[in-house]
Amino acid sequence: MTSRPLNFLHLTTFYPPYSFGGDAIQLYRLCHALAAEGHHVDVIHCVDAYHLLHPADPPLQFAEHPNVVRHELRSPYKGLSPFLTQQSGQPWLKRDAIDAVLRERPYDVIHFHNISLLGPGVLAIEPPQGKAVKMYTTHEHWLICPTHVLWKFNSRPCEKPDCLRCTLQAKRPPQLWRYTGLLDRMARHVDQFVAPSRFTARMHAERGFSQPFAHLPNFIDRVDDDWRNPAPRPQDAPYFLFVGRLELIKGLQTLISVWDRVPQCDLLIAGTGAYEPELRAMSSGKPRIKFLGPLSQKDLGALYHHALACIVPSVTYETFGLTTVEAFARKTPAVVRDLGALPEAIEESGGGFTYRTDEELLAALGRIADSPVLRTDLGQKGYDAFVRLWCREAHLDGYVGHLERIAISKFGHVPWKV
Repeated sequence: MTSRPLNFLHLTTFYPPYSFGGDAIQLYRLCHALAAEGHHVDVIHCVDAYHLLHPADPPLQFAEHPNVVRHELRSPYKGLSPFLTQQSGQPWLKRDAIDAVLRERPYDVIHFHNISLLGPGVLAIEPPQGKAVKMYTTHEHWLICPTHVLWKFNSRPCEKPDCLRCTLQAKRPPQLWRYTGLLDRMARHVDQFVAPSRFTARMHAERGFSQPFAHLPNFIDRVDDDWRNPAPRPQDAPYFLFVGRLELIKGLQTLISVWDRVPQCDLLIAGTGAYEPELRAMSSGKPRIKFLGPLSQKDLGALYHHALACIVPSVTYETFGLTTVEAFARKTPAVVRDLGALPEAIEESGGGFTYRTDEELLAALGRIADSPVLRTDLGQKGYDAFVRLWCREAHLDGYVGHLERIAISKFGHVPWKV
């Protein structure tokens, strides 16, 4: 049997260039991977939500594949639209625009991502034509955490829910709909929830989410030119690399505090975020710590490849750890905090080290810096696992497999196979 091209509809709060973190980049990659396979892809995302947090234009621009069409949700009421959704759990001022896209074509797949400012009510949408399977990917912990990141009282990983107090301390309006059963009712409209890590699936079950999860890791495209024909080194001095949003939960401050104890190696930092002024202040007088600002994926390639290792020091529960895989794709090892989903990639690849204490971190960095042979061996193991588990081809095989299983369970057959 052969498959015809499919019509995909992805719904999310943030999508490049109107986005901040790795969840939007992951969706961007998926949309382009599907488009490259000949499928049609529509993406609905909320520009009003982006401008709530970033009034200016996006700092980076992204090229779009001809088969990908972005549908920007913009209300004349601007920030009122996402605020009403945050309070009600319904896409009130977005409903007409979403329904208009649904009427455009017979969708085969409706895939939800970060819908925090579209609201759980959007999970009930159905295409007026065709048979659609419906999937939800948990790029963050929003389904079980009003602040998305399981970061309790802005000070530590959440060991036990105390959501109302935590929401107030985070200076966010409480969401009364979370106490009405709305999320459980709307979740029944989704055929399959998918987590990018086993940890994330387990955490949702432990926190009482009503629906079961499948496992499908995130991915990046093959970037073999980054190590076969790399761009020049960004500097002569050896360096370790941090890539990510400059926020408290990403843990960069824990690296800055110990970097004087990492001899002869710089720390290069790629990214931007709300915590950047504090991080720069902490780094004052430390010339071996260098901030590079936001960089495109193309510019990151050589940085990853020439780094001794990529460090992922997040101090709360990541759902996957995409920068680890981005490093592995360039044959660069990773050193990650033993927390949340981060250790899974190390355990499955052998491509680096995990740590729990500053002493363990410093020991891991020292071993890599002192042994080019070890660094090469770890990088090769990471790359081999990347090809096996986290490249585009591996992800699409798993993704299509999930869609077909959902279709058989829902319809008794796969409608797009002819």
